Amino acid sequence: MKTNASRSGHRPLLRDTLISGAITAVTSAVVLAACGRRQEGSPFGPINGPSQWLWGEQEGYRRRFTARNTLVGYAIHHLASTLWAGLNESLYSSRHRPASPAQHLAAAAATTAVAYVVDYKLTPRRFRPGFKKHLDGGGLMLVYAAFSVGLSVWPLLRGTHSAGTTRRSHDIFIRRP
Repeated sequence: MKTNASRSGHRPLLRDTLISGAITAVTSAVVLAACGRRQEGSPFGPINGPSQWLWGEQEGYRRRFTARNTLVGYAIHHLASTLWAGLNESLYSSRHRPASPAQHLAAAAATTAVAYVVDYKLTPRRFRPGFKKHLDGGGLMLVYAAFSVGLSVWPLLRGTHSAGTTRRSHDIFIRRP
């Protein structure tokens, strides 16, 4: 039988996953929109891409804002970002051991590399993000770089210097003995 104490250990992970996922989704969506606007004149195309999960691959090519494509595409992107943030938080969380900013950034980069391989090498075509329908390789690289930065933001702000002890966000870059 699980006690309240054992269940409460999952709350910080869930909270951190939801916060990190939201930061990651918004950060990468801003870059998706900027790259889409620059490369095809519409900020909505790349965000519409994931809507192909529900509506079929042709819908991933839409460039204009529609609730059907843009809101659904963003919702799918947000959900996927949260799942990757959960993996990142679970595997690389500094709750159990000290981590430097460089270690947080490296962990986020590793998670992002795995996400890219899963997204574009292991996933059936219809269930890929659909970003390549709108962005060239450089734009895609910027999006995944933003994704990596997004994954590292919350762990860096949260920071810890020893297991179970939380640092204030402005102390992140101060070394402690």
